[in-house]
This record gives sequence, structure tokens and C-alpha cells, in this order.
Amino acid sequence: MSSVPTVLIVVTATFVGGLLLDTRSPVAAAATPLAPLTLEQRDAEGNVTLRAIPLAEALVVDGRLDEPTYEEVEPAGNFVQQEPIEGAAATEPTEAWILYDDDNLYVSARLWDSAPERMVANELRRDHRNIRDNESFAVVLDTFHDRRNGFFFQTNALGALRDGLITDERNANFDWNTVWDVRTGEFENGWTLEMVIPFKSLRFRGQGDQVWGINLHRFVRWKNEHSFVNPVPASYGEEGIYRMSSAGTLVDLRLQTGSRTLEIKPYGISSVSTDVTVTPDLTNDFDAEGGLDAKYNLTKGLTADFTYNTDFAQVEADDEQVNLTRFNLFFPEKREFFLEGQGLFEFGGPERVIWGRPSNAPVVFFSRRIGLDGGHEIPLNVGGRVTGRAGDYTVGALAIRTGDEPDLGVESTNFSVVRIRRDVFARSAVGIIGTHRSGSNQVFGADASLAFFQNLSLTGFWARSLTQGRDGEDYSYRGRLENLGDRYGIEYEHLVVGEGFNPEVGFLRRRNFRRNYMQVQFTPRPDMPSVRKFRNELSFDYIETMDGRLESRELRYFWAAEFQRGDEWWLWYERDFEFLSEPFEIADGIVLPVGPYSSDSFLSNYNLGPQRPINGWLGFIKGSFFGGTRTQARYFGRVELSPIVSIEPRIAIDWVDLPQGSFVSKLVSGRFNYTISPRSFFSALLQYNSGSDAFSTNIRFRWEYQPGSDLFVVYSEGRNTDERGFPMLQNRGFVVKFTRLFRF
Repeated sequence: MSSVPTVLIVVTATFVGGLLLDTRSPVAAAATPLAPLTLEQRDAEGNVTLRAIPLAEALVVDGRLDEPTYEEVEPAGNFVQQEPIEGAAATEPTEAWILYDDDNLYVSARLWDSAPERMVANELRRDHRNIRDNESFAVVLDTFHDRRNGFFFQTNALGALRDGLITDERNANFDWNTVWDVRTGEFENGWTLEMVIPFKSLRFRGQGDQVWGINLHRFVRWKNEHSFVNPVPASYGEEGIYRMSSAGTLVDLRLQTGSRTLEIKPYGISSVSTDVTVTPDLTNDFDAEGGLDAKYNLTKGLTADFTYNTDFAQVEADDEQVNLTRFNLFFPEKREFFLEGQGLFEFGGPERVIWGRPSNAPVVFFSRRIGLDGGHEIPLNVGGRVTGRAGDYTVGALAIRTGDEPDLGVESTNFSVVRIRRDVFARSAVGIIGTHRSGSNQVFGADASLAFFQNLSLTGFWARSLTQGRDGEDYSYRGRLENLGDRYGIEYEHLVVGEGFNPEVGFLRRRNFRRNYMQVQFTPRPDMPSVRKFRNELSFDYIETMDGRLESRELRYFWAAEFQRGDEWWLWYERDFEFLSEPFEIADGIVLPVGPYSSDSFLSNYNLGPQRPINGWLGFIKGSFFGGTRTQARYFGRVELSPIVSIEPRIAIDWVDLPQGSFVSKLVSGRFNYTISPRSFFSALLQYNSGSDAFSTNIRFRWEYQPGSDLFVVYSEGRNTDERGFPMLQNRGFVVKFTRLFRF
């Protein structure tokens, strides 16, 4: 079949720059076709309208594309590059079909490739970010056509599954899972795929005619080429797939049922645990219990969740981090109940992580403050949540009661959060938030996110906390400007966090400061066969206390080269100042005295692209550090033994020489992965962190024996090393957990 669709419709049209421009509106043009085809019409800006084709019977999802439908229905094609040449035609043809029956939406594609032997496909683990670095195909669905939020589904040439929720265009939650499936196949000149997405897994306006936003994305890894069926600006980068304002339109989707769904997911768990860190200690303590989660669509846009006696024993262990600062570390949420709708609760605008460093902005609501205390799990007795859309409003409301743990000195506590946002203009929003922790703390605030033109945005927030018995400025506010184009960019931020600001259901890295931050960037694309673009950034960060004393200052110049094959090389220079207002114990027995410290450091990172069997980041840091010197060498990467077997080493060693003493900080970990199928895997994680004298093991087996239902077998162990380096047992657990999803 030809890779270029045949348009069988008589309209008044004009050819401009090789594109067929329909003089009518896209929806009208697609309303009355003369033949069954996934009609591709483009307006003057290149925006596309696709038709969904009804099926008389369910499609057999096997990835082969051998049904008569694929011969009878013309596909959509003519994908447009985002990278490396914005707006150019994709160099490898793609044919795509959007099909549906009473129960399911089907997305199918034939992906031609001029050199299939060079394709990169080496990741089968569900939801792993490496899927996006393979030969991959993704679809985003804006089911309310609000051009802000959507559902994301992605696969690679091996048939791996990755799904996520997109909130406000730039926030993507890939820990969210729903029920869907995909199968892939091969042919002489490429690969094929068939996705099936039950309508029960989506949220939309109700039965009847639908108009959705849609975009299709293809990544040819060996060429490092990104292309979309609806054009996406290069300035959006990898986040372009989340930009629902750049999506096309899907029409002719006529649904017989609404999105009202009831899901009940009970679980049973049995465990044997040992813990010598509590009083009295536990030794081979056996326990067995059960609980359930339930979900119901209250309206076409609002979903209610209920959880009883929730247990998260199957959640994978946190990755250890090196901390040579005096500030708190941030660990991401991994528990399923808190992940769906997570983006709705975000406050103050999306945060950019600068070179792996957490933001200094406070997180007003951070779900890890619920049900966790000092690394110990606190039981969640009962909880409920309502999330979703109601007209121009997005709503998030959560209430949870945790149990008590006398051995840890933790009392039963009520937590509640309310978040409301109102859409304004085309891509902007304003909102409010309130959090409550029983007996101790409340926080309330307002924020705004205003988008102008293609890349200009203004965001800001104001928040206040109320904590009994706490003094000092109890407020925080921020204003931020971003204009990040493909070639030029500028950022400016002013942030204030008072000494008394205390979000107890949130996260605060530091308090009592006023920050001004500015960055400018220049990213040329040279005419060089091996280099795609250079990136130059100059930034200045100035932080002082509320009474005007300089606390931190940082000047940084960053340079990077992005190569055509996907490798990257980073270099940067930093000149820092830090004032310690109180003694800081940076390592055991080594205390830095109060006073000012200046430092200079140089860093180099080289990223071996995922097309290599041994890939990842190689890094080196050298410079002055708190009156002494610091040298760091690190490698975070992946060693591919086969598409289903891999090892992921993480090694970071710091040699620190200070006037008060010298020490070596070591972070060593290795993860062994054996992926049996896209829905079944075995992994073993071993970690050692000399900074916390911690040695841990986490071994997990997961089998999703049917979509949405799982069997977990988990063994975990934590040890602390003594002064002789001998690992002493702290805790150990063996868990078997079984879940079953029922849908009505």
C-alpha cells in the first residue's frame, strides 16, 4: 500500500508548499466523505483533522494488520518533522488508522523503515522511560477537547506499554496506569502495531458525537528523528507530545455509551517481617490482611476514588541519593493511589529540575507526607478522592485518615486537600488550594499560569500557612517569567519563603529566604554533519535571608553539544558562595564551622545514547568545596545483554578534602532486570550509600495476569554498616500480594 493517503473528496482546495489546504473548516470537511478513509485534511497552518472509522465487529489485536479493513480504509500519513528539521516531511513514511467499535478505540500503524536492521528496540518493562528512546509510536487523546489535558499511550517495536496522564500541557504523570493493550509485528520494511483502548479506560463528555484532540508521534531512534501527524514546534522539545494545544482534531467518533464506569479492586496480602529499629523489635512476624480500592465516574468528567486499608508493600524501593548539602532530599511519589490525578493537585506552575537539582520553591501538597514516617509505612485506614473536570473547572479533593503506630510514636491523623482551577483564555488558568492536617496545620493559597504566544508564560503563586505555636513570616510567593524558544530563551524568577511558612502536608527544601534567579540561553543549529545543535546558558542565582544577609550565590555557564545520533556532551563552570549560619556536619565527625565559603568547580558529562549496548551518563566534577576540594566521578547507565535482560549500574564516588578532615562518599547500586513479557518482569536492586551507612536489597516479581490485575512477590532487606563496615540487619520483609480488577 502506498505510504501517501489518497484523498477522495471533492472540495475547493489550494496547494501551498505541497500541502492540500481545504477552504472549509476541518470539521466540516471531514463530515461527509465519499469513501471510507482516515481523512487527512490540513488547514492553512498545517493542522490536521482525522476521521475515526467505525467497525462492524471487534478487531483482532495481533499487530499483523491483515484484516480487510486496512485495505479498504485509506490511512493518514504525511507526518511532519519536529527534529531535526522543523516542518520538513518525515523521512520514513508512517500510515495510521483510527478505528472504533461499541467498546474500544483502536489505533493502528504501519511504520516503514529504510534500514530496519538499525532499529533500536531493547526495553520491555512497563512504563519505563527507556521506551521513549526506542523506535516508538505514541498517541495522545484530548477527550474533552479543552486543548490542555489528555491521555497518553506509547509503545515500541517490541510491544512494550507506557501510559500516562497529561495535565495543563506540560505535566505528564507516567506512573498512572489504566487498562489497554498493544501488539506489534514486523514486515520486511519496518514494523506494525495495533493498540486497543477500552472507552471505559477514558473519560469524555458522554455518548453521542465526539470531537477530540489527537496527535500521533513517531520516533526513529537510529536517525534521532521526531515526527508528528500534526506539526509541533521544535522549541517544545521532548515535551511537544504533551502540548495538546498543538494537537489535531478527531471527528466522526459516535459513541453508544458514556464513560460511567465502576471499578472495584480488592487485594489480599501476606507477609513475614523483621524490624529491629522499633520497640519492641519484630522477628519473623507473620501478617495477612486485605483491603480494596474502588473507582466510580460521578459525572462525565468527575471521578471518585475510595480506598480502605490500603497497603503499598509492592512499591519499588527509592533510589539512594548523595547529599552533600544542608538541605532536604526530594523523593518522588510511587504509590498508585496517589498517582492518578496527581497533576491536578500541583500548585504554582510546573517545576523545572535544573541539572538534577530540586527546586527551591515549596511544594504545598506532597502526598509522601501521608502514610510514611522516617521510612516506615503508616497504615492508611480509609480515604477518598474526587478528581476531574466540571465545565471550565478542574477539581481535586482528597481526604485520608491514617492509623496510629505506637512503636514509632505516630498518632492517627486526618489529611485533606482541596484544589480548584479555572481555565481562562486559550491556554491559561487561575486556581486556589487548601490543605489541612488535623490538630496542627493548614495552608491556603492562590496561583495563576498565563500563556502568551508560542513560548511566553507567566506563572505565580501566593500561599500562607497557619501553624499553632509557630512564629515568623508565614507566607510564600513567587513570580516567574519564561520565554524559551528553540534558538533564544530567557527565564526570571523571584521567590520568597518566610521563616514561619510551614506546609506540613507539603515539602520544603529551605525556608527564610528571598531568591532572584535569571537565565539566558542561545541554542544555534550549526551546519555540521555530526552536531545537531549547541546549547549555551548563562545563569545567576542570588539567595538572601529575609533580613537581607547573603546566603547563597551561584554564577553558572553551561555548554552542551547534541549530536545527530543522540549522544550529548555537557560542560559547565560554576562559581558559588555559601554562608553557613550554623555548624554543618557534612560527614561523620567532620563539622564545618559558621562562616562564608566560596568555591569554583568544573563539570563534564557525556551521555552515551540509548542506541549503544552500553549507554548512560559518564560524569566528572573537580573544584574547590567549603574551603577544601572535591572530586567526583560517576556513571549512571545501562548495559544491554539482550532486549529482555539488562543491568543498570549507578556509581558516584566523591573524594572530599577539607581543613576539618577528609572523607570519601560512595553511592553504588546495581539493578538486574529480566523482562519476561510486557506485563511480567523480575528485578533485583542492590544499593550501598556510605553517607547513610545503608545497604539495601529489593527484589520484585510482578505479573499482570490480566489487564489491571496483578500478582506481586517482593523481598526487601535493609542493613546498616558499623564502624568496621560489617552490614548489620535493620529490617527484612517477604510479601506476596494479589489484586483483582472488576469492571462494571
